Amino acid sequence: MEATIELMLNLMDRTFQDFERGMPTKPEFFQLSFGPAYRFKEKNIYQAMIQKLARAQSSVRAAQLLLRNGFVQEQAILHRTIDETNEDIMFLVYAVTNDSITELHERFLEAFWEEEIDESGTMIDSEQKRPMIPRKKIHAYLAKIEGVDLDPSSYQEVIRTISKGYSGFVHGASPHIMDMYGGNPPHFHTKGMLGTTRMEEHADDLWNYVYRSFISHITYRSS
Repeated sequence: MEATIELMLNLMDRTFQDFERGMPTKPEFFQLSFGPAYRFKEKNIYQAMIQKLARAQSSVRAAQLLLRNGFVQEQAILHRTIDETNEDIMFLVYAVTNDSITELHERFLEAFWEEEIDESGTMIDSEQKRPMIPRKKIHAYLAKIEGVDLDPSSYQEVIRTISKGYSGFVHGASPHIMDMYGGNPPHFHTKGMLGTTRMEEHADDLWNYVYRSFISHITYRSS
């Protein structure tokens, strides 16, 4: 499985480089209130998608490194990030392929492009209040568009259940933290979980996230 994952990551990287080279316009260096930084001038939906692809691929590679070193709880935290990033990619791609950028897409993109620091130039003085789109609205849109065999409400419930499961890793719920406990003598594995029974299940889980990120790259090409 490790060899297959490496192959898919290499294919994703080569594909992404093709996408990046094919961008009509590149990020430019701007002088912002807090200092110089690269930004896209046009701020269009295609530029949003390619940034999300960069985040997805980087996060999958980070999850792979965590797994190799036995930090499976931290890997699972990243899986929640990868889930949401791939959902965002599909959400944006469907707006293009269906020729319908909805009001929900416009609100999503407005929040996406908003700077963390406003004209005050400092984090403390900034009045930025990013109006994040509720994840359930994106799930509802995907359920409607993707035409899965499940009815939309059941599809949303499946996605919500997966998200809720990983939420325990993100927020440090006790049942999830206790997965770190075991061995002889029993103890908390704070230096990674190599050699424990948890490794195989998280290795299998990584495959799912590599595959889904690979699909996101394919879907982006279709847009």
